[in-house]
Amino acid sequence: MTKKEQLYEGKAKKVFTTEDPSLLIVSYKDDATAFNGLKKGTIAGKGIINNRMSNALMRLLEKKGIPTHYVEELSDRDTLVKRVSIVPLEVIVRNIAAGSFAKHYGVEEGKLLACPTIEFSYKNDALSDPLINDCHILALQIATEKELNDIKTYAFRINEELKKFWASCGVTLVDFKLEFGKLADGTIVLADEISPDTCRLWDSATKEKLDKDRFRRDLGGVEDAYHEIMKRLEEHISEA
Repeated sequence: MTKKEQLYEGKAKKVFTTEDPSLLIVSYKDDATAFNGLKKGTIAGKGIINNRMSNALMRLLEKKGIPTHYVEELSDRDTLVKRVSIVPLEVIVRNIAAGSFAKHYGVEEGKLLACPTIEFSYKNDALSDPLINDCHILALQIATEKELNDIKTYAFRINEELKKFWASCGVTLVDFKLEFGKLADGTIVLADEISPDTCRLWDSATKEKLDKDRFRRDLGGVEDAYHEIMKRLEEHISEA
């Protein structure tokens, strides 16, 4: 399968058509952004790590019965995926207070939440991805009630599976962002990526941040953190 026309270039990935209209190739970049693109930089090797990690976790979730867009890893940076229509929602699942949640609700970062929470952001750069609730989603016809229920069900199931896996690696899954898409027949599947760009991952013993917060907050050691989290995944993924 080969790249044809470039369909899209985002902050972290490029998407290309292939000879099969139902399949696309996603190519991961080393570019890093934060705060809706206000902060920009490069994390050496990030594209390779995000590609390989996302694919490994998609394969794990497929084994657990979660449908995804993943088809095949083509190279260190390129992956073949099913063509989907992305539902324009960022789906954020939180287990521990951190980031904007801690700030908005005056909760100390690191506080374990009484139960996992889910929130939605409307994917719209011009509007800075505002928070949106179920009623807004239905009123604006962003998703149907069934699609929204499927998304929520999958998001919480993904949370349970990923929490379990990362715990086996000595890592706490603090929170993470998902995106979903629709296949040609309307089936909802997990799309986009699961990586240190989209998850908050803390060392379970030391609470050291092993994710993009090191870039966002100028903590240093960004590349080392990405390599460490990938090393732990590779050591444990075969047992999952």
